[in-house]
Amino acid sequence: MPEGWEMFPYYLREDGYYTVKNGKKDFNMIEGEVWDEDGGQAHWRSRPDEDTPFFYMEQTGNDTHEGQLHFDMETFRNQPTDHDPDEVDVFPYLPDTELIRYTHAYYLDRHLDMDEKVGRVLRELEEDGLREETIIIYYGDHGGSLPRSKGYIYEAGLHVPMVIYIPEKFRALSPFDPGSRTKGFVEFVDIGPTVLNLAGVGLPAHMDGRPFLGPDVTAGQVAERDETFSYADRFDEKYDMVRALRKGDYKYMRNYHAYYPDALRNRYRFLQLAYPHWQELFEAGELNEVQRQFFEPREPEALYDLASDPHETRNLAGDPEYAGVLADMRGRLRERMRSMPDLGLFPESYLLAHAVQDPLAFGRQNTTRITKLLNVADLALLSFDEARPDLLAALAADDPWMRYWALVACSVFGREASELKFYADALASDESLPVRIRAAELLGVLEAEDPIPVLYKAVKDATNEADVLLALNTMTYLRDHLGYEVDPMRIESGIESRQINHRIEHLSGD
Repeated sequence: MPEGWEMFPYYLREDGYYTVKNGKKDFNMIEGEVWDEDGGQAHWRSRPDEDTPFFYMEQTGNDTHEGQLHFDMETFRNQPTDHDPDEVDVFPYLPDTELIRYTHAYYLDRHLDMDEKVGRVLRELEEDGLREETIIIYYGDHGGSLPRSKGYIYEAGLHVPMVIYIPEKFRALSPFDPGSRTKGFVEFVDIGPTVLNLAGVGLPAHMDGRPFLGPDVTAGQVAERDETFSYADRFDEKYDMVRALRKGDYKYMRNYHAYYPDALRNRYRFLQLAYPHWQELFEAGELNEVQRQFFEPREPEALYDLASDPHETRNLAGDPEYAGVLADMRGRLRERMRSMPDLGLFPESYLLAHAVQDPLAFGRQNTTRITKLLNVADLALLSFDEARPDLLAALAADDPWMRYWALVACSVFGREASELKFYADALASDESLPVRIRAAELLGVLEAEDPIPVLYKAVKDATNEADVLLALNTMTYLRDHLGYEVDPMRIESGIESRQINHRIEHLSGD
C-alpha cells in the first residue's frame, strides 16, 4: 500500500484495542504492524487484562469453501445428505439432475458445519461474560460456491450474507431496529470505516468506503445507497475481464472478452463434479436455452432487471424499451472505471513490471491513458461500420495497449472484422508479447489461419508467468471452444509454476 496507509485494524490497535486474527489470511498485501496476535490459536483471551478492548477476526469459511464440493463419485453414490436433494430449489441456469440436486444439498449441509463454528464463538463470548459487551459482525467473503457463483459476477457470486448483532448497551450506535433489514447496499470497502466509526476511531482521509453504523449515520442515509461496483479479472490460470454496476434492481455487466464463454476452463472450478457434468449435458445437446448460456459466447454488455429476473438469465441490453436505462448504466460504469482509475485495462505483466511498487501513483500518472484504452475497448459496443475508423487508428497506434484493445474489440466483432485480418497478421509479430497473443486470438476467431504456432512461440519467448498464462489461456480457448488442435509437446516454457502446469495438463488431456 502507499506509504502511510494501513489496514483498518491498525488504527484500532493504535487506539488501544488488542487486535487478533484467527484463521486463513488472504489479504494479498504486506500487512505491517496490524495484529497483536494472529494464527490458528489466536484469541481475545490473550489480551493483557479483561478491561482491554479487543478486535477479534475469525475466518470460519473453510466449511463452505468451494473446495468442500470437490467430493468424488463414491461420495455422491454412497453418502446421504442431511438436506433432502428432492427439496432443494434448482437454479434455472442449472440442469435439474440428481448430481446437481445432491451437490446443492451437500453444500447446505456444510453450512450447518459452519453454523456450529459460529456458535462456538458465541458460546465463548458468553462464557467470558462478553456477549452483551461485544458488537458481532458476521459476513461472507463471496457468494455461493455452486456452479456459476463464486468466480463470476452474477449475483449468486456477489451477494454475501451479513448479520450484525449490537448489544442493548450500544443500541445508540445503530439506526436500525433489532431484527430489521435494510435495502441499502453495503460494499466490502464499507466494513473497515464502519468498524472504526463504531469504535469511535477517526477515519483516515485516504480510506474508501462509508460507515453504515455508528455516530452520524441514519437509516435513511443507508437506505438511499443503491449502487455497487463489481469486477472479475484473472482467477488462477483463467483470464477474463468483466465489470458490473448495479443500481437498485438494474444490473449492468460489461464483458470485455465477450467471445469467451463463462465456461472457459478453470481447473479448480472443474474439480467440482457438477461442472464437468453440466458440460457433458451441453455437449450432448440436452440443455435448454438458459442452461446453455454458460457455455456460449457472451454479449459485450448485459442488462438485467433483478426484480423480475433474479438469476440473470434474460439480457435486456438489446430491448429498445430499456435503451435509456442501458445508456445510463453504461455511462455510470465508465465513469466509475475512469475515476478509480481501473488498472485492469493494462495486461498483468505490464502492471507487475511498472505498477506493483506504487499502484496508486501509477494510476494517477496514467489516468488519461486509461481513459483512451477504455475508449478503444468500448469500440466493441458500436456497430462495426461505426467502429472501423477508430479501430484502424488504434491498430496502428504507438501505444501497444491501444493495439492490444483494438485486437480484443475486433475479436468481439468476430467475422465482421475479417477485413482487418492484415493487421492481425502483422501484429502477430509485434514487439509486445501480449499484443502478439491477442493478434493470434483474433486470427483464431476469424478462422483465417492456424494461430497456434504464434502461441507456441509466445510461450517460449515469455519472460514472466503472467504472459505464459495469457498465451495458454488463449490456446485453451481456441482449442476447447473453436476446435483448434494443440500439440502439448510443442509447449516449451522456461518458467515453472503450478498454474502453468495446470494449463499444460489440461491441454495434454490430463
